[in-house]
Amino acid sequence: MGAVIEVDAVSKRFGALAVIEELSFSLEEGEALGVVGPNGAGKTTTLNMIAGDFRPSGGSIRFDGQDVTGFSAYRRCKLGIGRTSQIPRPFEGLTVFENVLVGASFGGAHRGHVARDLAVDALRRTGMISKANVRAGQLTLLERKRLELSRALAAEPKVLLLDEIAGGLTDGEVQELVETIKSIHASGVSVIWIEHIVHALLKVVDRMLAMDCGRVLVQGDPHEVMASDEVKNVYLGSED
Repeated sequence: MGAVIEVDAVSKRFGALAVIEELSFSLEEGEALGVVGPNGAGKTTTLNMIAGDFRPSGGSIRFDGQDVTGFSAYRRCKLGIGRTSQIPRPFEGLTVFENVLVGASFGGAHRGHVARDLAVDALRRTGMISKANVRAGQLTLLERKRLELSRALAAEPKVLLLDEIAGGLTDGEVQELVETIKSIHASGVSVIWIEHIVHALLKVVDRMLAMDCGRVLVQGDPHEVMASDEVKNVYLGSED
């Protein structure tokens, strides 16, 4: 196995504001990587650049050894990079099944019975098959987040990018979601998961990366990273 995602000296500026500065890290095939950091650290911007929603101001991004820095989000999705959004935005007038079928048809570029089978399989994997004919506008927050996962999975991603998918859920709902994500990861999907609910990350990820001010602060064993002085100083402040 090798790196499936390589972020090499990536920077992102919005006018004079530098959000990401010379950021480098990789994701190994089959790995689950957790990303933590304070608000404004550049976590979501990083995910947006990997997904193709933003183009870096400098540096490069490789997927499966191919330079995808200039590729659109649509093209990256077809190659195998799926993502969920921080705030679910389903097509509320469509049913759950129809929403996921959109993911299979346009994200994965499948048609006919293949797209339908992928949609059904994604709904089963996320525990949403019983809601298939419910309109998305009637779903609870947890169900909307499961729908986000289903749409991403229907495109058959090799890498799944999760942006604070546990945010706003109760402890019991977070645990349900953790079990679903563990199952997805166990099936061979590589994961990058940004999350403020650290105990959820610790139950899933193989490695943790902490960011601050658009840079890697520290990375390594998840428990060691969270116990490190660097991370404590960022979250709690230095005594100096």
